[in-house]
Amino acid sequence: MFLPSIGLETTSGATVTLSQCQQRTVLYFYPMTGRPGHPLPEGWDHIPGARGCTPQACSFRDHHHELALLHTQVFGISTQSSRCQQEAKQRLHLPFELLSDASLQLKQALNLPTFALEGKSLYKRLSMICSQGQIIKVFYPVFPPDQHIDEILAWLHSHADDGAAI
Repeated sequence: MFLPSIGLETTSGATVTLSQCQQRTVLYFYPMTGRPGHPLPEGWDHIPGARGCTPQACSFRDHHHELALLHTQVFGISTQSSRCQQEAKQRLHLPFELLSDASLQLKQALNLPTFALEGKSLYKRLSMICSQGQIIKVFYPVFPPDQHIDEILAWLHSHADDGAAI
């Protein structure tokens, strides 16, 4: 399946159109990152798969160099605003951009799984590996989120000759 030609705002204020990414790319979708000093939504801890966004982002951060050696870029995607994502990117020292799909364009185009909480649609945790605008691997469900990077890296290593250096 090919990615739709939809532009998403990054935490740096640019726009990324995923269908135009030529380099192999990991897209990891997550519900939301919490903010220190702000309570999580009521019932958050009882939603399967909701917790773990920060540890998941940190695992991609901690393995960013290895991903780069595999000619693979990373984007984290949530329905949070870029403003909320900017705080997380700075606080967690993420070396990659977070993309905002606040208008749920990707959800509509790709029929991505979400759940509703306090009147908001949030992504269920999943990851995709894409190349030249095409989805080539999907990981769903993702659990545990902090160890998912190992599954991603294993797949990338086993497909290192599949056109990674485009």
